[in-house]
Amino acid sequence: MNIGFVVNQFHKETPAYTTSGLALQASRMGHEVYYISVGDFSYTHDERMGALARRLPEKGFRNTSTLLEALKQTEKIKITSSDLDVILLRNDPAADMGKRPWAQNAGIVFGQLAQQQNVLVLNDPYALSMASNKMYFQYFPKEVRPATIITRDIADITHFFKENNSKIILKPLQGSGGKNVFIVDKKDTKNLNQIVEAISRDGFVVAQEYLPAAKDGDIRVFLIDGEPIVIKGHMAAIHRHQKEGDIRSNIHAGGHATKARITKNIKKIIEQVTEKLKADGMFLCGLDIVGDKLMEVNVFSPGGLYHACELYNVDFYEPVITAIEKKLDR
Repeated sequence: MNIGFVVNQFHKETPAYTTSGLALQASRMGHEVYYISVGDFSYTHDERMGALARRLPEKGFRNTSTLLEALKQTEKIKITSSDLDVILLRNDPAADMGKRPWAQNAGIVFGQLAQQQNVLVLNDPYALSMASNKMYFQYFPKEVRPATIITRDIADITHFFKENNSKIILKPLQGSGGKNVFIVDKKDTKNLNQIVEAISRDGFVVAQEYLPAAKDGDIRVFLIDGEPIVIKGHMAAIHRHQKEGDIRSNIHAGGHATKARITKNIKKIIEQVTEKLKADGMFLCGLDIVGDKLMEVNVFSPGGLYHACELYNVDFYEPVITAIEKKLDR
């Protein structure tokens, strides 16, 4: 199959990215790999989705570093939806919020066009348009979610703060990667208005109850079609720990990963979200779990699969590409 990997900007891709591992695996399994930066999409004169893409040379690669190096040496070529069987949307809209707002929805918009032209697009671009902010999370079962309000009203947030023992999490409705996430407790009471104002400059504010278990980081679990990826008894999951003095567990923010202990609570949460993820066409996603609560559903380019492969010495990329093959056959 011909598979296109859509990324924010190709020159920012690294060997440790999940996308790099998936592209290498697809190549090893005999598929033709293309990389498309969201800024290189187009609508052609014959009404097709078009793009300038980098095509991976047809030769074996030892690792993701040599794969990316080979791609850097290739010239971009013009392709259209007729050249692709599958598009894997791996761009993160939140990463383009600041300097490239025009690029935020490009993957979704051109993905929808490609889907209309019989290309298998994963995750489903119409569902992704609904999941482009954290409101999507609120449609999952109430039992798995922490108490949350979404508002721009400081009075509402102050009331919520007091209701939750003067300790809450504040973050923007639109965003990812741990950007502008604050923990606010009693000592920050005087600065509450200031923090809310800072976040609300970019839109709505999510106020969420603080979970004590968050001090130990979170568990990211990877799912295909709502089901956990399990190889040789190992579930594709990592325990993400914060850098000292930071509340974020994001690895790019200084956190680190260890093996995850899969508890009954984690399995129960997976069971409770499976059906919605399947119904919404969320093919590959990551669940971020703290204690007995689901903190986030990452449906845009969930990262960390590289670390899971390294920690368990298991290839978690192969079942993803195999699942795409089967989906295309169906």
